[in-house]
Amino acid sequence: MEGWDPNTKSTLTQIPLLTTKAGPRDGAAWTQRLKEEYKALIAYTQMNKSNDNDWFRISAANPEGTRWIGKCWYIHNLLKYEFDLQFDIPVTYPSTAPELELPELDGKTQKMYRGGKICLTIHFKPLWAKNCPRFGIAHALCLGLAPWLAAEVPILVDSGMIKHKDDTTSTSES
Repeated sequence: MEGWDPNTKSTLTQIPLLTTKAGPRDGAAWTQRLKEEYKALIAYTQMNKSNDNDWFRISAANPEGTRWIGKCWYIHNLLKYEFDLQFDIPVTYPSTAPELELPELDGKTQKMYRGGKICLTIHFKPLWAKNCPRFGIAHALCLGLAPWLAAEVPILVDSGMIKHKDDTTSTSES
């Protein structure tokens, strides 16, 4: 955590670390891991809300907890840009981090792979590998998606690649 800004360090230390090393194929151990994932997500969400920094909603899309869907948003120039968020838990999880997807941004930035998967290889994947199995979904959102949104959304807005929902509505009404 050396070299991180104090705010990131403070946020990260408040997200509970996970202890169960289990993936979707591990039966009861996976159920235990999911419980830990939910606890970490709840803690991270509550912390964000208490700091007036609420920026995502996610939930498991299936009972097994292997598919997740939701919304994330970023405020730029006092305007809220909201995106669909989805990801699957890899069968090799937690050794392999989930690939976070923002499908509607697919093809709009070079820092994205096919299908809207955000690029996390250079900075995040080594960090994930170093902290396996203690990191989970909440950590992926905090250290992967949040910085990606902060870096990419302003560029996408300023370049005209994405427009605020009010701009697109008023343009289509003309």
